[in-house]
Amino acid sequence: MPRRKIGQLDWMDAGLAERRNRRVEALEGVSHLVDWRRFDALLSGIHTARKGEASYPPLMMFKVLLLQRWYGLSDPAMEAALADSLSFMAFAGLSLRDATPDHTTIWRFRQELGKGGLLERLLGELNSQLESHAVVVKQGTLIDASIVSSAARRPRVEEGKVSPVDPAARFGTTNERGRYAFGYKLHVAVDAGSGLVRGAKVTPANEQEISIAPQLLESAAGTVYADRGYDSDGLRRELARHGLGDGVMRRRRGRDLTEAEIDRNHQLSLKRRPVEALFGTMKRSYRMGRMRAFGLVRTAIDLVLFCIAFNLRRWLVLATP
Repeated sequence: MPRRKIGQLDWMDAGLAERRNRRVEALEGVSHLVDWRRFDALLSGIHTARKGEASYPPLMMFKVLLLQRWYGLSDPAMEAALADSLSFMAFAGLSLRDATPDHTTIWRFRQELGKGGLLERLLGELNSQLESHAVVVKQGTLIDASIVSSAARRPRVEEGKVSPVDPAARFGTTNERGRYAFGYKLHVAVDAGSGLVRGAKVTPANEQEISIAPQLLESAAGTVYADRGYDSDGLRRELARHGLGDGVMRRRRGRDLTEAEIDRNHQLSLKRRPVEALFGTMKRSYRMGRMRAFGLVRTAIDLVLFCIAFNLRRWLVLATP
């Protein structure tokens, strides 16, 4: 399949590269940490150009999606920013002479990432590199979930519980007070020492955390810390089967908690704070409290891309003296 040739620099590119700002330094920092060749190999099968046209290199398009997540840009806004921002072009590997992809090309490429478990393999590759650089501590794992609102308007009472434009979205409770949100749920396993995302699953918002927890244990290590919603005999058996420690908070199950259990819950709640910070970052800094796309597949693509983008930025923070 034909590929466009990009990144051939001339004297103007070299001169502009000397201009520095904090965003340039952050993007350069991420670029130097990662072995992009291994991502390039995973992405090599993607071809998103119209029939007969040369496509943009998949690694360049993947970097465009990372920029989009970091800066909370829509596809049209990403098209405009990429054509205008020297730091964005440099990170993606484009020179001033190169044509930049339009918003439909960005959209098509993102859709291809959702096929065949490719995004999960990309997250796995990043985590392998993090482990090889001893960034992941692997002494404990935090599991939790958070609801993100659908791009669709929540159905009114008389309309039932299903949206005609986003039929996979569901109502789910956001906290122990029973407040409801309409959308999807991101389930994560986070390394307790570094705060890095080790595993992620996306479901409709009504999916119970306890039903997804066993899938997250595949990427867990050490003691698994979780809130009261995960307290079940079945999960404890799964923890034992995987050789993982039990850091699950206890809930009242037909009896009051003992003082020792209450104190244990308090201590565990302090250990769980990094995973709550992750969700706060996702919704505030990455502007993902409400999704832009409809459907489970598109939502999952955006949320797993967030996990990859978050880990890259987190890696830069951990690697900076």
